[in-house]
Amino acid sequence: MAQAKTLSQAELDQVLDYVSTKKYALRDRAIILTSFLGGLRVAEIASLTMGDVVNPDGTIKNEIRLSAAQTKGKHPRTVFVSQRLQAELANYLTTRHAKGADIPFFHTDHRLRFSPNGLCVWFHQLYKNVGISGGSSHSGRKFFITTLANKGIGVRILASLAGHRSIAVTQRYIDVNDEQKRNAVELI
Repeated sequence: MAQAKTLSQAELDQVLDYVSTKKYALRDRAIILTSFLGGLRVAEIASLTMGDVVNPDGTIKNEIRLSAAQTKGKHPRTVFVSQRLQAELANYLTTRHAKGADIPFFHTDHRLRFSPNGLCVWFHQLYKNVGISGGSSHSGRKFFITTLANKGIGVRILASLAGHRSIAVTQRYIDVNDEQKRNAVELI
């Protein structure tokens, strides 16, 4: 099976520009950036509830605690939410009227919970509409891990952030390109 494409920052910007014209622009932007800035899997994004993301005072949590039922490996984990992602989620939250702890944080056009498969299809169609070949629901996780690796974050921390139990799995997410190699040899 082919690996998901790791989008460049320019491609991510292109995707965000595209969704800014859509009916649910803030929702779509928040879903995309939850993947790209938080490194969550599509099933994890689909499973999020208001209570997972929003504090009782209405602010966005700086840590999202995923239960074993919400994760791929059935191991609970903590997702650390950057200030940038917190701001994006708070912006989206302004569009929500119902805010009960058990309702889905992200909803479909019909106000229902996304299924993991439905959100995979949503991402596939999004990249197709933008004209990005090879993009998938996993592109955000690859971007998240590769970007942090390029900034010098160690693979053990990356594995923990991604919810991987093996650093070998994490290493497969890290893309290498010619620009990185040029920069590396200049360090000698």
